[in-house]
Amino acid sequence: MTRIAVLGVHLESNRFAPMTRRANFNERVWLEGDAILSDAQSDAPRQGAEIPAFLDEIARHLDAEILPLLVAGAEPGGPLEEPVLQGILSMLQDRLAAEGPVDAVYVSSHGAMVGERTLDPDGALLAAIRGAVGPDVPIVATLDLHANLSEKMASAADCLIGYRTNPHVDQAEVAREAAIILARMIGGTEFHMAFLRLPLTPASVTLLTNGPGAYAERVRDAAELTNPHGQIANATVLGGFVYSDTPDNGLAVIVTATDRAVAERETARLAGELWAERHRFTRELTPIPDAIRAVTAADGARWILSDAGDNPGGGGRGTSTDLLRALIDAAATDVLYGLFVDAELAAEATAAGIGARIAARFLRHGADGFGEPFTAKADVLALSDGDVVGRRGLVAGRRVELGPTAALRIGGVTVVVASTRKQCADPVYFEHLGLDPAAFRAVVVKSRGHFRAGFDEFFAPEQVLEVDTKGLTSPVLSNFTFRGLPRPVYPLDADAVWTPPDWAVPHLQALDLLP
Repeated sequence: MTRIAVLGVHLESNRFAPMTRRANFNERVWLEGDAILSDAQSDAPRQGAEIPAFLDEIARHLDAEILPLLVAGAEPGGPLEEPVLQGILSMLQDRLAAEGPVDAVYVSSHGAMVGERTLDPDGALLAAIRGAVGPDVPIVATLDLHANLSEKMASAADCLIGYRTNPHVDQAEVAREAAIILARMIGGTEFHMAFLRLPLTPASVTLLTNGPGAYAERVRDAAELTNPHGQIANATVLGGFVYSDTPDNGLAVIVTATDRAVAERETARLAGELWAERHRFTRELTPIPDAIRAVTAADGARWILSDAGDNPGGGGRGTSTDLLRALIDAAATDVLYGLFVDAELAAEATAAGIGARIAARFLRHGADGFGEPFTAKADVLALSDGDVVGRRGLVAGRRVELGPTAALRIGGVTVVVASTRKQCADPVYFEHLGLDPAAFRAVVVKSRGHFRAGFDEFFAPEQVLEVDTKGLTSPVLSNFTFRGLPRPVYPLDADAVWTPPDWAVPHLQALDLLP
């Protein structure tokens, strides 16, 4: 029987955010051994969709013994505490040694993790696995679309497959593709993986995959090339995560094919087209005053506002107050706002009870966030334990723990306060408190982009305002002092140049794409 080890480690690291610690994994998911399989078979798993889908698909192709090692995931945050990272690497190496020889390894990884001292933990993870299983055992990994591709990652794995959707709704699909490709490798098919990384590090708001855009067009191009049963088993275009601030940042292209020349040609083509259109990787944001005018205008138009600068899904703390305060000061009405992250405020509301009026203090620890602290009289509308199951988009079908959660009304603004840091990507975060997003004129979400898949039943794309707010995920990259990026990079450096490797030059010349 074929023996396949499976594991997953997910952390998107924002170098400007506070350190990620072991407790942060406990808040989201930490599963070992058979607990991974039990969770995968549950109606509402805590883990992501990848491993459950991989297990289902691999069973269609092979009679396999699954060796579950570890699934660890934390909300996007700062660099991972070094002892935690080293503990994970040691645990995986020890367990692989204890399990004995394996025939293949599947890794569900994010790809944008940064350690306290280790700049490329995802590369270290794959290298540790390679060292444990030897040079001939196939290793296939799936990556978040925002992964930062390193040479170490590419050299350690036989195939790297990235998501194709942003908002991310295809995790199960790419995991199934990984299972098909891994089964082909086990069956003896030889693949070649080519990759290129560009000096192009745009803000995440430019990396949507629905509609127009240079990135969306290349991702669709890569999807048309991909056939896990065919010659080009996978073509991936990674957007990267600029806030990781590492030398491995940059849009990257990976093509895995049975023919090396084909893999290299298509990798060069996709990369060349991306570089030729680098000027399209910019986005104009809506200033706060303009957003306030839109939601208070007499025309009654409905809007969903993205508090893009303070996105917990990218390491933001969920505590910035500039947009919230502006809405309250403008006496805006019929506005639903969330999630503001403050366990102390949620506890105070819980203790006071539904119907009570409290003095709600926002950003009470001023050094922990952006904007000005303020206090407002608030009525407690609803309370919950925050234990929900995602309904749409990023967390659909997954169990999510918001912790004690409260809905507070301040004038015409209803604010949902959660205890644990989560991106407001799913309407269930409001609905479980009896709040219907359709009943409000405007909804404000602390989310960069994943809200689009959760709230698209309420708001069309033309009703979205991406607001220029402060925070650790501000799309205005000049707000940050980057120290690790491979400068010069576009768009931070308008004069950035790309020098392709020798193997790519003939392909780019033939396509008239040589920079």
